[in-house]
Amino acid sequence: MPLVCVGLSHHTAPLDVRSSHAFPAARMGEALTALRDYEAVREAVMLSTCGRLEIYAELEDYEAGVAQIKMFLQNFRHGDVSDLESYLYTLLGRQAIQHLFRVSTGLDSMLIGEAEILGQVKEAYIQAQKAQSLGKTLHKLFREALNAGKAARSQTGIGNDSVSIASAAIDMAKQHVPDLSDASVVVIGAGKMGRTAAKRLRAEGAQHIYVTNRTIRRAQDVIAEIGHGHVVEMPGLSGAIASADLVVTSTGASHFILTPENIGEAMLERPGRPLVIIDIAVPRDADPAIAEIPGVRLIDIDGLKGVVDSTLQARREAIPHVEEIIDEYIERFGHWYQSRTAVPVIASLTQKAELIRKREMERLFARCPELSERERMLITGSSLTIISRLLHNVVTKIRDKAVSNHAEAISHARILDELFDLQISDQVPAATISDLLDAEE
Repeated sequence: MPLVCVGLSHHTAPLDVRSSHAFPAARMGEALTALRDYEAVREAVMLSTCGRLEIYAELEDYEAGVAQIKMFLQNFRHGDVSDLESYLYTLLGRQAIQHLFRVSTGLDSMLIGEAEILGQVKEAYIQAQKAQSLGKTLHKLFREALNAGKAARSQTGIGNDSVSIASAAIDMAKQHVPDLSDASVVVIGAGKMGRTAAKRLRAEGAQHIYVTNRTIRRAQDVIAEIGHGHVVEMPGLSGAIASADLVVTSTGASHFILTPENIGEAMLERPGRPLVIIDIAVPRDADPAIAEIPGVRLIDIDGLKGVVDSTLQARREAIPHVEEIIDEYIERFGHWYQSRTAVPVIASLTQKAELIRKREMERLFARCPELSERERMLITGSSLTIISRLLHNVVTKIRDKAVSNHAEAISHARILDELFDLQISDQVPAATISDLLDAEE
């Protein structure tokens, strides 16, 4: 049952492709439920962020499972997916495991060590739990990925010097609007990135901050948190943009919020006055065509990476240490995965022993009704001790063999199956788990 990761990211796909294939958070449960129904997909988790769309899955069959995941990506979007295949990568076994740990620790992020990614991995795990697309393997894998991410942030400098997409947006804004204290700034979206952008703008001295959001209450919460600014209702957005020097937008909308029509109208009201728009949403909030409007400077999320490169040296120095942590977690997960071979035989053996013990106790107590309650308890306790001591070495050795010598463990499991008539042959895999961990794409 191979583990795979099928996806695309900022390494393989430009922003417009990532935007067109992004899964809105509101549809994640629906998507996971649909994915769960594919025959070769045993369990699955979907990670969708501004930099990536990845599906982690345990499959019944590698080729059939990967084909079904790709079919799902094409069918669920109900749009043009002709470009999808050329941007996808497929990681198998150890590659998929290592990749998830690199993602959760921030090594694979657009901004090395970004703070948001660990929360996004956790949210993907929670969504899979809710959709019941999570099984034992991915439950364990994602718990270990979250632990690896926490360890990396607490034991290394990978999270030093707080840098995020939102704060990078403000750094970029300062290059084009040098005096934020005198500028009129509109923040569209009151989610995590919008909130972070508003707080950073206020910290940089911005005095005229306007926040708008589909839900006004959330915009009010942002203003209350930063202690300064004004709430703008969505119908009044065009008017606010007409007087703005800077717009930072980050919503979860599936359509363009800023279009050539509404930005064009706003620019007619401010001839000769430039407007800087920084779009940090995926899918995009701003139609790329507005960059052609005279006086408009449009910067998207891919344009921000260079802004923070000079501030990330300390994080880069932490990479070798983080990679050591990742190796430790891969080994730990590998041991757990390999030990699963022992589970069916151990469970069947102990269950059969307990069934025999229980029947013999019932027969003994039926023949000896004169036994007191205390005598019955002592006899039952002794029978439990005998079974435990008899099976202890067998259970310990087969569990250890599952980790150290998988092929020999399978051989032992089959011998026990035959000797004790455990009837678990179909549950003992023919392939080794090391094949899964060491497999290449």
